[in-house]
Amino acid sequence: MATRLSPTELRCSDTLRTKDRAFRWVLLAGATTTIAILLVLVADIVRDGAGRLSPEFFTSYASRFASRAGLRAPLLGTLWLMGLCSVLTVPLGVGAAIYLEEFAPSNRWTRLIETNIANLAGVPSIVYGLLGLGLFVRGLNLGKVVLAGALTLSLLVLPIVIIASREALRAVPGAIRDGAMALGATRWQAVRYEVLPAAIPGVMTGTILALSRAIGETAPLITLGAFTFVAFDPRGPFDTFTAIPIQILGWAIRPQEAFHEIAAAASIVLLVVLLGMNAFAIWLRNRYRREW
Repeated sequence: MATRLSPTELRCSDTLRTKDRAFRWVLLAGATTTIAILLVLVADIVRDGAGRLSPEFFTSYASRFASRAGLRAPLLGTLWLMGLCSVLTVPLGVGAAIYLEEFAPSNRWTRLIETNIANLAGVPSIVYGLLGLGLFVRGLNLGKVVLAGALTLSLLVLPIVIIASREALRAVPGAIRDGAMALGATRWQAVRYEVLPAAIPGVMTGTILALSRAIGETAPLITLGAFTFVAFDPRGPFDTFTAIPIQILGWAIRPQEAFHEIAAAASIVLLVVLLGMNAFAIWLRNRYRREW
């Protein structure tokens, strides 16, 4: 039997519905404004830089003349940075997540570590740049080389990878662990052969999104002292380097309008790489998503 609401309860219900509708309109207006501003910025960049995209733009080195300047050295430097950053970050981040989620005891030390990891994910990137400058460039005396940049970017994205990996592991139902161990598997075997394969799509998605953040970072690399004019290919971890965001900044602050155009062209390349990585992460998540 339906319960009749009193006039006061009906008025409160109408007020809540009105506030709910108003809140949704505010959110919609905010989202629409943000997307519109983003589209205007992207359209402006494409208009300024699309004409400078050519095969020579990707095969030429930096130059004092805008008509000869290209993106070869920054592009190779970015590939080196991302490759080393991936190699350093993924094993450490996923290993730490597995230990904290599956094996670590629940005590004050574990909670302290978890709290610090969550706080480190929100630290400004320039702080990691200062840390990398003091620890890797000066402390370990590596110098302004690719390895120092990759280590600094690894520190930047490592908390994000740990948090995303823990969420992916936590999403795997406990019945899978219990079932494996009920059949005689050890805790490690249950994690290695059942839990981790089921969590891999979420782990990979979080890792790709973290690396897509690292590829667009400028502040830590500037703090490390990455060069803006490199006219050779970085051939190893101990070579000096530049990266696409650094090169964009170097061109954008030049007074000549022609350099602004090639900065816009380099921005298009960076946007395409970022959108490609994010699209791959979304595809990976949807392709291997499981309904438990």
